[in-house]
Amino acid sequence: MPAIKIRLNPDQYQLKDQVVAINRVTKVVKGGKNLSFAALVVVGDPGAGVVGYGSGKSKEVPSAIRKGIEAAKKNLVQVHRRETTIPHAVLGCYGSGRVLLKPAPAGTGVIAGGAVRAVMESVGVANVLTKSIGTTNPHNVIKATFAALAQLRDKQQVALLRGKPAEEL
Repeated sequence: MPAIKIRLNPDQYQLKDQVVAINRVTKVVKGGKNLSFAALVVVGDPGAGVVGYGSGKSKEVPSAIRKGIEAAKKNLVQVHRRETTIPHAVLGCYGSGRVLLKPAPAGTGVIAGGAVRAVMESVGVANVLTKSIGTTNPHNVIKATFAALAQLRDKQQVALLRGKPAEEL
C-alpha cells in the first residue's frame, strides 16, 4: 500500500538545520574554471518527528546552504516513532546504498555515522542502531535513510493492514 505524500507546512515547526556535506565543484569552460559550492542540508523538528533534506548550489558557501535549507523545507516528512526509538527494524535502499535501522533500548544513544546521524538527530530519535552498507556517497546514504524511515509503521497501521484491532497485536 503506497503512502500518500502530504505536504507539511514548515512554518508550524521549530526547524533546526544541519549541514551534512559541502562539495567544491569546478566546471571547466573556455575562459578557465568556474568554481561553485554544493551543500547537502538536513532540517528537522525533533519534538514533532519531522525531517527533510535538500541540496543547494551557489558561488558562495552560505548561499548554497541557504538554498539547501529552502529545498529541505519543501520535502518534509513525518516519521513514526515509539518514545525515543523507532518501532521496528527496517532496511532502506537507494542506488547501491543500503541503510539498516534497528530500535535500541533507552540509554543506547544514536549509533550512526555522518549522514545517517544527522537525519536521526534531526527527527528526534535518541536511541537507534544503524549500519550503512554499500556506498559512502552522502546523497545516496540520506536518500536510503529516508527510504527506511518511509517504511516505518505504527501499531494502528499494522492493525489496519492485518484487519485486526490494535489491542490484539
